Amino acid sequence: MTKIMRTEFFLPIQPPTVTHQQKQVSAKNGKPVFFEPSELTAARAKLQAHLAKHVPEKKYAGAIRVVAKWLFPITGKHKDGEYKTTKPDCSNLIKLLEDVMTDLGYWEDDRLVASLIIEKFYANTPGIYICIESLD
Repeated sequence: MTKIMRTEFFLPIQPPTVTHQQKQVSAKNGKPVFFEPSELTAARAKLQAHLAKHVPEKKYAGAIRVVAKWLFPITGKHKDGEYKTTKPDCSNLIKLLEDVMTDLGYWEDDRLVASLIIEKFYANTPGIYICIESLD
């Protein structure tokens, strides 16, 4: 029987609001060249620095579930724990996170993510909660 792997942690950071979708394109010799604007490069570096502290000793190799809860600072009349329904979109937030976790070696490839739960809230303590567990 395979042992269920589980990795769970909280990154006490100001969650980045720039997303993977904000890559830009220019033309070089008549061909498109994609690049990351400085804000996206900075967000990637921030996530890499904080996620590097939590890389599991062994890569996840089978089907996995990822739970990511993005906790944004409270603004206006919002309350702690209230769902955030404004940009950035959950689907755009997760792509950069998955790419960084793949680059750091959390798993062999993000294609292994068979279950994905993403939520975004306003919170007194901003950050990103992450839980990864094997499904095999």
